[in-house]
Amino acid sequence: MILSSGARKFALAAHLTVSGGWIGAAVAYVALGLAAVSSQDAQTARGAWIAMELTGWYVIVPLALVSLLTGLVMALGTKWGVFRYYWVLCSLVLTTLATVVLVLHMPTVSASADVARKAEGAELAQLGGDLFHSGLGLVVLLAIQVLNVYKPPGMTRYGWRKQNEQRRTPAAQSTTPLP
Repeated sequence: MILSSGARKFALAAHLTVSGGWIGAAVAYVALGLAAVSSQDAQTARGAWIAMELTGWYVIVPLALVSLLTGLVMALGTKWGVFRYYWVLCSLVLTTLATVVLVLHMPTVSASADVARKAEGAELAQLGGDLFHSGLGLVVLLAIQVLNVYKPPGMTRYGWRKQNEQRRTPAAQSTTPLP
């Protein structure tokens, strides 16, 4: 089902807003991770971990889920489809993977934040920051954004088949003799 122009624009605006928000929140999360790693002040490291937990659960996870949902709406409701073009399929797979890894990783962040609430000195310094997951996640999000902006050419086999079916259907109807 192709969305009407107004619905498509609304869905696109929603998708751009939440996807951009997800990237921005991921940047903030990386900054908090850097603060947790580099700070010599125990209160700063503790606060960074607590903020990382809150940002993760209450900002990043909801934005990830809504971004995945609005991306599906955009794919299903436009000519791009979900399985017609490699860039759409790749974006969907990467977004799904990033969301799943995020949701599975957040309990570890919560556990680290709980340790940070109680830890002192050296124990707090050993927590470090969550730079690997957050940095890699940010790179994946930026790759998805590049795919969605540049839309590299390349149709899947399904896309070629659907395109050929659409080309044949109008031609077959126009050559049918009238009674």
